[in-house]
Amino acid sequence: MSKVWFITGAGSGIGAAAAKAALQAGNRVVATGRNLDKVRNALRDFAGNDLAVCQLDVSDEEAAQAAVAAAVKQFGRIDVLLNNAGYSLLGNFEEMATADIERQFNTNFYGVMHVMRAVMPVMRKQRSGRVINISSVAGVVGLKHCGAYGAAKFAVEGLSLSIAQEVEPFGIKVTVVAPGFFRTDLLDSGNAKYSKSTIEDYAGEASAESTYSAYDGQQQGDPAKLGEVLVRLSELDNPPTQFLAGSDALTVVTPILEARLEALHAYEELTRSTDGNF
Repeated sequence: MSKVWFITGAGSGIGAAAAKAALQAGNRVVATGRNLDKVRNALRDFAGNDLAVCQLDVSDEEAAQAAVAAAVKQFGRIDVLLNNAGYSLLGNFEEMATADIERQFNTNFYGVMHVMRAVMPVMRKQRSGRVINISSVAGVVGLKHCGAYGAAKFAVEGLSLSIAQEVEPFGIKVTVVAPGFFRTDLLDSGNAKYSKSTIEDYAGEASAESTYSAYDGQQQGDPAKLGEVLVRLSELDNPPTQFLAGSDALTVVTPILEARLEALHAYEELTRSTDGNF
């Protein structure tokens, strides 16, 4: 059965790949982005009645409400929400400007929140829906130079896991996807943001920009394949609440989670010592 997808950040990377995969699978797609020309160009081979393009800056709550209303007016429903829009702010935490961190959260966290708030009433009325929020390995285990980016993605993880329990009675399933490194524009010099100030104590190590820019274009993950996987996840009756994308994600996350579990057991007695007696 054809589904209606609502995708943020559909002008490139994972968003564009998911839009293409969803359309190829016979679905209808509302592809959104801040730059309409970029979205149209990314999906130029799929123009037709099954594709609607809508301008949306996810950090604008009213714009999110308007875009969702337009999607429902055109297609009558929203079956799958893919929250993908975002960018990376990288650098040592102490060197980041507060305003830059706030902007990071406005897009990467509040953007997810605004769109979910707009879509949830639609899905509750339908008594069905799938929500897929794109997180990051940095939002599961934390990575150096990713204090702001990781914090926003950790927040997306927490939001997703909590809301999943609240909306399941209405037939809505939530999956938070944590990709490893994929060949997207995330680390492109025109998209990635780096802290501008410097602190001498950090000067002896490689900068965030030199570290992460080296990965641009060399990432192992294929967005097209992830797009196909996202479509498969949307079709599952019982999709996972958390999903890692990419073998590098497994390589990074697995030993860290195992170490956390080992630490939990190592300090179990101290943990239990905080219980009070009644």
